[in-house]
Amino acid sequence: AGTIRYEGSDVSRRKPGDLVRAGLVQVLEGRHCFKSLTVEENLIAGGIGRSGSRAEINQDLERIYGYFPRLREKRRTLSGLTSGGEQQMTAIGRALMSRPRLLVLDEPSMGLAPLIVQDIFQSLKKLNRETGLSILVAEQNSAVALRYADHATVLENGVSVLAGAAAELRQREDIRAFYLGQSTPGQQVSPATKPAHLHAVA
Repeated sequence: AGTIRYEGSDVSRRKPGDLVRAGLVQVLEGRHCFKSLTVEENLIAGGIGRSGSRAEINQDLERIYGYFPRLREKRRTLSGLTSGGEQQMTAIGRALMSRPRLLVLDEPSMGLAPLIVQDIFQSLKKLNRETGLSILVAEQNSAVALRYADHATVLENGVSVLAGAAAELRQREDIRAFYLGQSTPGQQVSPATKPAHLHAVA
């Protein structure tokens, strides 16, 4: 067991609501949406509990629609009737409505078509670049994670075994062989060196 530190404090035992108010918001694996609510109602739900006027809520909605144009098109549609990719975008947008300082995403690409995954990660990268929002992604699609992240950490059985700039890790032969499906002809890499998971930081 270890600790989870955020802004200098151990937050491993803090309640989810306290974490959200502190600026740490997680998007769980599995595209959790309120399926009986519309896309826009889901987004507005993400702003419940924070201070702000209706005008500020509308401003944030427009900002999220700017990053995820599909949500604008589907804003009046029940979330349960939208595609998996649109539900993932809705879950991310709902998290953004709380104005986090750190956004944590768990397997955002799982079960989604490659083009949708690309759209989501491009939007996250744009969000990071334009707003400075810190984003932590736990992702087994290493090719995507390393393409968009600034920094990456490889975990094996919960232990960090490798960390560095994502661009540099993409060039490592062991990473290329086991995660990216690329290898130098004749190269042999021991299976024991294969990491179990990759956490990317944008």
